[in-house]
Amino acid sequence: MEHETEAFADEAIPYEVVGVEAVGSLVESFGDLPADTRSGREVTVAGRLMRFRRQGRLAFGDLVDSSGKIQLLLRRETAADFDRFVHQRVLGDWISVNGEVMTSRSGELSIEVVSWQLLAHARRNFGDKWRGISDPDTRYRQRYVDLWANPEVRERLKLRSRIVAQLRSDLGDRGFMEVETPILQPIASGAIAKPFVTHHNALDTDFFLRIAPELYLKRLVVGGFERVFELGRDFRNEGLSPRHNPEFSMLEVYQAYTDVYGMIELTETLISHAALAARASLQVSCQGQIIDLAPPYRRATMEELVSETLGQPVLLEHGRQRLADLAAEHGVKVETGDGPGRILFSLYEALVESALVQPTFVLDFPKEVSPLARDHRDPSKPGRVEQFDLVILGREIGTAYSELNDPDEQRRRFYQQAQARLQGDEEAMVLDEDFLRALEHGMPPTGGLGIGVDRLVILLTDAPHIKEVIAFPALRPESL
Repeated sequence: MEHETEAFADEAIPYEVVGVEAVGSLVESFGDLPADTRSGREVTVAGRLMRFRRQGRLAFGDLVDSSGKIQLLLRRETAADFDRFVHQRVLGDWISVNGEVMTSRSGELSIEVVSWQLLAHARRNFGDKWRGISDPDTRYRQRYVDLWANPEVRERLKLRSRIVAQLRSDLGDRGFMEVETPILQPIASGAIAKPFVTHHNALDTDFFLRIAPELYLKRLVVGGFERVFELGRDFRNEGLSPRHNPEFSMLEVYQAYTDVYGMIELTETLISHAALAARASLQVSCQGQIIDLAPPYRRATMEELVSETLGQPVLLEHGRQRLADLAAEHGVKVETGDGPGRILFSLYEALVESALVQPTFVLDFPKEVSPLARDHRDPSKPGRVEQFDLVILGREIGTAYSELNDPDEQRRRFYQQAQARLQGDEEAMVLDEDFLRALEHGMPPTGGLGIGVDRLVILLTDAPHIKEVIAFPALRPESL
C-alpha cells in the first residue's frame, strides 16, 4: 500500500469527541422517515469516510462506524470548511460530523453536515478504492484493513462475539462458575498434542504453553467447585490447516455428579442456543449443506459407524491382525506398536469421520486412545471408555468423557502414555504426579466437555477456513 505524501500537520486533532451516537441507532430510529423530509434532530456521529463524490455545490459521502453506514450531504452554503472537506479528505479518513438527520429526494437516510472535524488521516489507502482486498496474505496480515475493505469479515467476527457470549450465558444460567487456569504449565498435560516450550529466567525452568486446561479444572472439582468452565486459549505446536491454528480457543466444562450422557444434553443445548444467537435458526447453511442443529442429535458407537462404512461387522474383539488387514485393504496406515483400539480409531478417522455431515455423537472410544476417560460401565464392552466426539460436517466440534477419577487406573494410563513417548510418540502425555495426588484426595463422578470455539464459529458463520474466524491468525514472519 502506497504512502500519501501530504502530511496535514496543520490540522488540529481532538483528544475526544463528545456526544457521539451510533449510526445503527439512527438507522433504527429514522429508517421509516419519508423521502425528502427533515427530522429536526441534530446529531453527532463519527467513523470512516468510505465513499465520496461532488456534484457542483453539493458533496456526498458515506460515513461508516461499527454499527452501520449513513450518507453525508454537504452544501457549500451551509457546511463549514466545504472546500477543505472536498479537496483534502481522502477515503479512509476518520471524521466526526454534526448535522440534522434527514432523507434525500431518493429516500436515503442522510445527515446534512453543518460542521465536521478530522479525527485521523488515512496516510495509506485501503486497496482498490474500497472494492475489497482479495490477496490472502494482505487480508490476514493487515486485518485492520481487511475489516474495512471486506465487510463480511467484520460481520463474521461480530457473530463470533455473539456466539461466545451465548456460551457464557448458558453456562452461567446453569450455575457454572468461570475460572482461569495457568497458561504457563510445568507439565504439558490434558491432551495428546505437541507443546510449545518457553523458559522462565527467574525460576531457571522450562515451561510449556498449555495444550489444555483439563487437569487444572479437575483439580478445582477436587477442591469443591462442582461446576466450572474456562473459555480461553490453548496452544499446540502442530501444522496449519483449514481446521488448525497453533493458537486456538477452547471451552472446557466440568460438572460433578454427572457423566458423558449428561454432557450430551448440555452439548445439544450449547450448540443449538449458539446457532439461534448467531443465525436465529437451527437450520444453518455451511459449505453448501443445510445442517439441522435441532436436538436430539444422532448417537452411534465408533464400531457401528466403521461397520456401516465397510459393510461388515468391525469390533475390537476381532483382534489386531484382522483389524490391521482391514486397514491395509483400505489403505489406512498402521504403526508397528498400534493395538486393536488404535487401529479401529485410525479406520474411523480415515474412512468415517469426514462423511458425517449431520450432528452425530460418536460413542464408546477405544481405551487405547483415551487416557483420561473412565472405563465403560457396560461389562460387555471391555477395552472401551465412556467418551463421545460430536462431529458435524466431517469435523470434530466437541469431546466429552465420563472422567476417570480412579488414581490407580489413571497412573496406569499415564505409564502407558510414557511408554508410547519412549517409542517416539511426541504427542503422548507426560506423567503428572501432582494431578494424581489431587485424585488421591478424591474426585466425585464428573462429566467433562470440550468444545472447539473456532470450529463452532466456522460452522455457524459458513467460513471456509479457520483464519476467517480468528482476528489475527498465525502467519510466517513478514519480509519487509
